[in-house]
Amino acid sequence: MRALTSRGLRGIWSPLLLPVTMSEAIDFDRLDSTLETLLSTGVHGVYTNGTASEFHTLTEDEYDRLHELVAARCSAAGMPFQLGASHPSGQISLGRIARAARLRPGAIQVVLPDWLPLRPPEALAALERMAEAADGVPLVLYNPPYAKTRVGPELLARVADALPAVIGLKVPGIAVAKGLTERFAVFVAGHTLAGAHREGAAGSYSNVSCMSPAGAVRWYERMSTDPEAAAELEARLGAFLDEHIAPLAAEGYCDPALDKALCAVGDWSTVGTRVRWPHRSVPDASIPALRAAAWRAVPELLTAPAGGRLPGA
Repeated sequence: MRALTSRGLRGIWSPLLLPVTMSEAIDFDRLDSTLETLLSTGVHGVYTNGTASEFHTLTEDEYDRLHELVAARCSAAGMPFQLGASHPSGQISLGRIARAARLRPGAIQVVLPDWLPLRPPEALAALERMAEAADGVPLVLYNPPYAKTRVGPELLARVADALPAVIGLKVPGIAVAKGLTERFAVFVAGHTLAGAHREGAAGSYSNVSCMSPAGAVRWYERMSTDPEAAAELEARLGAFLDEHIAPLAAEGYCDPALDKALCAVGDWSTVGTRVRWPHRSVPDASIPALRAAAWRAVPELLTAPAGGRLPGA
């Protein structure tokens, strides 16, 4: 596909969650079915190998097979896609970047090498080397809250000056990229997008789309047409997450497990709740109560569009 730009990278981008079998293999048949459903939801793009997609668990063979499937499916459907080449090892990440670049995605998502925190000159050098490996495909820097190297406004300003290949950012909050939204497409956590959108955020790599891709898109559109209603929905969504999902995080369930639980709540795919070892999966038995709570809190996110399949139907 054509390379994305900082101006063109916008909207709701949905992660491709991994269906995992009892033996912890990736179920590629279910993955293909999930992707087919996702392509019909109206999301602005699909991305792979973020935290929600358990990138740190993939073998290199799995990585390549997954990306060949996504590139073929999205290209045929005309769906923009980004490929994640992240890995805690910078050396392995460079190999992933080079192989992803051959599939010509709109952008490649990367994280900084993660075992030891990097000093700013090392972070810049890492991104420069990654850009070289990407062979002209632009980069999006993924910097989640638990990254060892925290990328703040000062370092981002240096990236903006030195590395035009970096077109986008995933940051914990819009304040981290204050003053840089004209230079980068700044993406934030899905459930905070309404507030961040008013301050210049371009979109989200969206946990909300884990629960309801079509609903997340409708909400994003409302941010422009009815920002007050979008903000009110954000408040209700935040209350639901605080009351029902945050306690699961406090019990030690990891972010991919929570994202898969949200997907099960939305009931739009057959991904399931199972995550790969060594992490724990949210029990299936907890999903009906979570689903009922979500319908009470944010029914407009979960309701299918006219003619579409209602969750649970």
